[in-house]
Amino acid sequence: MSPGRFARRWSAVWCALLLLAAGAGPASAAGAPHEDRPVVATDRGPVRGTAHGTYRTFEGIPYAAPPTGPLRWRLPKPASRWTGVRDAGAPGARCVQLPGVGPGGPTGSEDCLYLNVTTPASDGRGRPVMVWFHGGAFVNGAADFYRPDGLAVQGGAVVVTVNYRLGIFGLFGHPALGGAPDFAIADQQAALRWVRSNAARFGGDPSNVTLFGESAGGLSICAHLTSPASGGLFQRAILQSGSCSTTMPPRSLAPTLGRYEPFVPEQRTVADGVTTAAALGCDRPEPGAVLDCLRGKDVTALATPELMQRFSFVSYGDGNRDGNGNRVPLLPEEPRRALEGGRFHRVPVIEGANRDEMRIFLAQGLAAFPIPDAGAYRARLEQSFGSAAVPAIEARYPVAAYPTPALAFATVLSDTSFVCPALRDGQAMARYAPVYAYRFSDRDAPNFTGLPEVPGFPYGASHGFELPYLFTMGVTLTAPQQALSDRMTADWTAFARTGSLRAWPRLGPTGSALSLAPAPDGTHPVNASAEHHCAYWNASP
Repeated sequence: MSPGRFARRWSAVWCALLLLAAGAGPASAAGAPHEDRPVVATDRGPVRGTAHGTYRTFEGIPYAAPPTGPLRWRLPKPASRWTGVRDAGAPGARCVQLPGVGPGGPTGSEDCLYLNVTTPASDGRGRPVMVWFHGGAFVNGAADFYRPDGLAVQGGAVVVTVNYRLGIFGLFGHPALGGAPDFAIADQQAALRWVRSNAARFGGDPSNVTLFGESAGGLSICAHLTSPASGGLFQRAILQSGSCSTTMPPRSLAPTLGRYEPFVPEQRTVADGVTTAAALGCDRPEPGAVLDCLRGKDVTALATPELMQRFSFVSYGDGNRDGNGNRVPLLPEEPRRALEGGRFHRVPVIEGANRDEMRIFLAQGLAAFPIPDAGAYRARLEQSFGSAAVPAIEARYPVAAYPTPALAFATVLSDTSFVCPALRDGQAMARYAPVYAYRFSDRDAPNFTGLPEVPGFPYGASHGFELPYLFTMGVTLTAPQQALSDRMTADWTAFARTGSLRAWPRLGPTGSALSLAPAPDGTHPVNASAEHHCAYWNASP
């Protein structure tokens, strides 16, 4: 199966997470009393937000011009200035995307480069600024799915959540563009420049900016850590379940799936762009005619499942160009290689993963591709890792040590795809900058996704299940889980404030991480590298 078809399955699960969270956003400010509508003057004009008692929100603020018409597939341009006070009481349009589950055409708009700001209600200056990049496999998601009021109220942070172009609109490449400019990452950089210009107006410190994001958001932060063009735009970084080395072995979720890697050589994206242009009838010989033809296509012709998934990978290579053919140094080399060589922005980092990352993905295919017994477990290992590796993997993950063979295989996939890559990247960065590692370990975390439970296959501490501990997402936590949420909120914002965490072990060669769990297990240091057999996975080809 092609990488695009794999990404479709990957993103479908993510969309279910996001669609449920979408209903938890702050209410629109329509009809609110005037005194509950605070006004802040931005560099493009004043905006009127909404007071929510202990915090304030300013939503739907444009940070760049709409990338529509002739600006489709061009680097973001500054937003136009406005006169009068712009209403910022509701989020702006979400970027074009397809429904996460079930049939349906594209939703959202190309006019989507908006951000939301949440601040404590009390006036203040010099607060730490936290900028959130959402997940969704680069094909789904939106800034307003996440309510960061706890980070603002409890942690005293100014939190900015950002929309960015998705799928073919954000990661398209073609020779007429001079390569694959990674417009999605460029959008995020434009949002960071907006933060630099406007954070102080909302009480934040523009010289103390922390990037944080999960899944595709974590992958985005990897890109910023290794992109020369992101230098000086942030001072700290938190990567949740998305590292520069995140990958997935072939045939791991289904027998026809290929290997998944989120960062690809620019030449591959450009070749896909040529194929796509021809399929759309836009393979014109005249200079500029290809892009004119493609820019004339309706959104529905471009936002198909095949094309959105085909262009859901971040490109790297020396040939990155903007929409005018000018060279732009976004990602000159593969990010994980940049980390290994010390070629990254050496800022303090938190990097982590969840203990049972892959369970939620594997669960969706168990009905079609079951793993009922030890023989099926061994067959799946052979399909993904080759027959020569099976004895070594079975020695480390004996099927008898797990409640079911499927849970044994999920553990293998979680370790090789997420946990060990995150630790490996963290150790590469730790040679040059402070790095703190965590493992989210609450196996009773609430299933906020809306996906049905699979009998005998609990989701545990699966991909994304830490999000309700940092954001208000419409779920109820137990008292011990709420205590963990308070701890995580305090730690995330303390790191944003100072870049250090005294109660956390610094990541070093031994692979020590902080296991985050509620009582009675509690939060404590663990040798994550040993527990997840990372020495073996790091040595594997």
